[in-house]
Amino acid sequence: MCRILGVSRSTCYYQARPKNSETALEKAVIEEFDKSRKNYGTRKLKVALALLGFTVSRRKLATIMRKFHLVSNYTKATFKKGKNSVNEAPIRNELNRQFKQEQVLQAIVTDLTYVRVGNKWHYVCFILDLFNREIIGHSAGAHKTAALVKEAIYQIPFSLANVQLFHTDRGSEFDNQEVDEILAAFDIQRSLSDKGCPYDNAVAESTYKSFKKEFVYPNHFQTLEQLKVQLFDYVNWWNHIRFHGTLNYQSPVSFRIAKSIRNDTENQLISKI
Repeated sequence: MCRILGVSRSTCYYQARPKNSETALEKAVIEEFDKSRKNYGTRKLKVALALLGFTVSRRKLATIMRKFHLVSNYTKATFKKGKNSVNEAPIRNELNRQFKQEQVLQAIVTDLTYVRVGNKWHYVCFILDLFNREIIGHSAGAHKTAALVKEAIYQIPFSLANVQLFHTDRGSEFDNQEVDEILAAFDIQRSLSDKGCPYDNAVAESTYKSFKKEFVYPNHFQTLEQLKVQLFDYVNWWNHIRFHGTLNYQSPVSFRIAKSIRNDTENQLISKI
């Protein structure tokens, strides 16, 4: 009959096997995960379950962990740097690591860093005056573009005509015609770090390191608006309240005001002489 109907003989004798319950396995996974203080991933859970007599693949363990929302403490979002083009402009490093400046706005530096907002990466741009490490302009946005740099420039409360040098690394976000036009309009000299040398922009790098430890890591941001509000408060604290070791433990604004008063006093004494 099977031959006439063209049906395999094994089909007539086939009986579906009852699916084994995974309740015991799932319970063991949850218990071992909790015993590890939520630190074990699939590799270590596989070993722990093998000691209990369970033979299970890491893929199966990953499925169970997703089902019960078991996330290891080691599973954290990390920033993956994209392959962006580099500014190859023949502009020299005019700053030449002269990070100690004697005049306000004699040299300003900038860079961008990343911040986690919700489940996406966003970016923050600071512009710093090397004279007193003051953040004179800042911006935050969802994209690492020249628009973020321009927004930070527009926030500078001082006359750009007083800025002498504008130093950045060779990121593509700084290679923009509109940024060049702003600098040219106010006769601001450009300066670029050497390719692949973060030490040439060490003050910006150091500022972002402090920014991450003091602001980014202790907080969680769900929206860009939340980030901007808290960022404004942090910048105000950085400029007006926070002690800076390089400024003899004064805030940037206090240092700038004290320096201005000192210069005015010296000029008055000179004029009297």
